[in-house]
Amino acid sequence: MNITNPASRPLPRRHARRDGFTLIELLLVLVILGILAAIVVPKFSGRTEQARITAAESQIATFGTALDAFEVDVGRYPKGRSGLSDLVNAPRDAQNWRGPYMKNEIPKDPWQNEYVYECPGKNNPSSYDLYSMGPDGRAGSEDDVTNWKKK
Repeated sequence: MNITNPASRPLPRRHARRDGFTLIELLLVLVILGILAAIVVPKFSGRTEQARITAAESQIATFGTALDAFEVDVGRYPKGRSGLSDLVNAPRDAQNWRGPYMKNEIPKDPWQNEYVYECPGKNNPSSYDLYSMGPDGRAGSEDDVTNWKKK
């Protein structure tokens, strides 16, 4: 009796057949991906700008905390348009300065513009105005991010 190993037997020949996707199937997949991209991309594109606005609001709040600490120590808010630098470097006329009130240098806004600081403020006459010029980079436009409520 001759016993052969079934694994060593040659497999029956099949007809030569190529496996793969047809051109129609590939085009169908591309069309579906294009439709999905057309739906998803617009939803996320507005999120980037909203994230920058939220970052500017957060940074303005951080400045507010530092400016309030400066005011408690010195007895007044930093003066003039360059007053934010007083949060990092001691001004000459501040006797009780206990800073720096910011860990690093004064950052730029998310659109890489300088924050605008005015003391006394036009919108907050008893303290200061602090704002980012927003995406368009122009002061006084609708997209400004401010520390006061817009009318």
